[in-house]
Amino acid sequence: MLYERGNEFQILNQKAYSEQCKNLKADLSAAFPSLSADELSELIPNKEELNVVKIYAHKGDAVTLYVLHKNPLFFELEKQLYPTVYLLWRFPGLLPIFTTWSPVLQKLIGGADLMLPGVVVPSNGLPDVNRGGCCAVTVVNNRAPVAVGTAAVSTAEMHNLGMKGRGVCVLHTYMDNLWAFGDKSAPPSLPDPESEEQGPNGEESETEEKVEENVEKSVEEQHNPDQMVTDEVCSSVEELNLAEKGEQEDEEEEDQKTPQEIMDALLFQCFLHALKCKVKKSELPLLTSTFLRNHMFSCCPSGKQLDIKKSSYKKLSKFLHTMQQQYNLVRIKELTKGVESIVEVDWKNPELRSFNVPEDTACEAVPAQDGGEAEVQYCPPEITTLYSVSARVEPLFLDVNKRKGTILQPAEVRSIVTEYVKKNELVAENNKNYVTINPTLCDCLLEKSEYQEIECLKWDDLFSRTLGKMQECYQIVFPGQTPIIKKGHIEPIDISVASRGSNKKVTLIKNLEVYGLDPTVVSIALQHRVQASSVLQPIPGAKDKVLVQIQGNQIQQVSNLLIDNYQIPRKYIQGIDKAPKGGKKK
Repeated sequence: MLYERGNEFQILNQKAYSEQCKNLKADLSAAFPSLSADELSELIPNKEELNVVKIYAHKGDAVTLYVLHKNPLFFELEKQLYPTVYLLWRFPGLLPIFTTWSPVLQKLIGGADLMLPGVVVPSNGLPDVNRGGCCAVTVVNNRAPVAVGTAAVSTAEMHNLGMKGRGVCVLHTYMDNLWAFGDKSAPPSLPDPESEEQGPNGEESETEEKVEENVEKSVEEQHNPDQMVTDEVCSSVEELNLAEKGEQEDEEEEDQKTPQEIMDALLFQCFLHALKCKVKKSELPLLTSTFLRNHMFSCCPSGKQLDIKKSSYKKLSKFLHTMQQQYNLVRIKELTKGVESIVEVDWKNPELRSFNVPEDTACEAVPAQDGGEAEVQYCPPEITTLYSVSARVEPLFLDVNKRKGTILQPAEVRSIVTEYVKKNELVAENNKNYVTINPTLCDCLLEKSEYQEIECLKWDDLFSRTLGKMQECYQIVFPGQTPIIKKGHIEPIDISVASRGSNKKVTLIKNLEVYGLDPTVVSIALQHRVQASSVLQPIPGAKDKVLVQIQGNQIQQVSNLLIDNYQIPRKYIQGIDKAPKGGKKK
């Protein structure tokens, strides 16, 4: 939970500008269509002072709050808007609602998520939600929401799971730090006659003992041993730990795991598999990035994707240091500044010796890493240029609900712009090759000096101007891995020549990692190709990146290796034009 009691968070407060208020209204209207125009004006009045508060929560999450009359109304996390309990007390029907028992509330406040066994199913069934959809939690006999979160699974999956497992991932509750940021008022009493006669999972009211049993199953505590919590929460943690020990023997334990826990287990499996079947002693020291890319990814079972960012470790370095400290399986060392390598593996470790390789990922023979070019197993990534909707051109995309920040293919941009022109009848009557500029196109695409000069644009000019006003992005897809989307231009592989000493030249190659190339393998391949020595050097200010340095002006040989052997397109290589020209020396 983001705002758990007993944890501090930093605050930066400032007044909202009129443009921010306007954009917020539009975002709220899109996120919560049930709000009428009058209700939006009531929430964000033109003449009232709306404050924008930047919060850095205890887990490091950057959160934006929108505060009116000293009460936070909405918070924005990862570009998604969520209402606070203060707002939901005014509009209790704004979100789909899950109802639970009053004793569960204290455990939600303590940082737990809502589990499905504790959900009270009304006579008309559960609300219709999708996985990740925003929803609220209420207690029996009161429609006033006491928690806000996201659905862990869809409604259909809840039924398929037999109402077992995680139901709502809680982000904010009554009595947490976000609530304490406001006037600290209590939930209003909003009677809910339908839930008064209902028991857990739709049954009629049960005995007190059975209710308590469902309450214990309904939450899963995510405690931190270092944080200070009240005696009441500590008592709840102990009860939950006892319950979890009993559940470990249950066959349905897998269903209770969070996506993060599942990814942690997959990461550990691939790590052990790679050490047992892929890595050879002769390869050490081995760059940690190479170990992940060339060994761990290939050990991932078919039908699954290894994504370290979805694990609890978030970063490879943190995972490997945990393996070193907790299991003594490997020893990690920084051989060059900012670049870590695996320098030792304990193949006699009991954890590694007892590991059984899964049948669907049987060990393959590991090719000898002697540096020969034929040994390099590499598939070039697929790189696609994309465009992000900017604030400047957003009005062109509103009709198709593509707001600022939406990532689009160039063909999608052309299609949307074409549809906009046809819908607004802007094709010039005298010449179909031209488009008439209306006020929206004028504001989006023309410079101020062109307002009075340009009345029409050719189709190609219209498309190029639209793309030019958007934020360029790129998508890079490595075989068997999740696509990566980043803003800006992709860094090309840079080849340059530098002088060393009085009359010596060296060739420098950097950004190989961007394209999934292992600098060590490229360096060895170049050594064999040109019969010259090479070294790896860290790049100042660039973590986990190194440059390859090889004696002499080898630009031509490097470009041939990258283009012919590794199939890197020429447009992603910078510096080929600096290769020495052929001809006789004078």
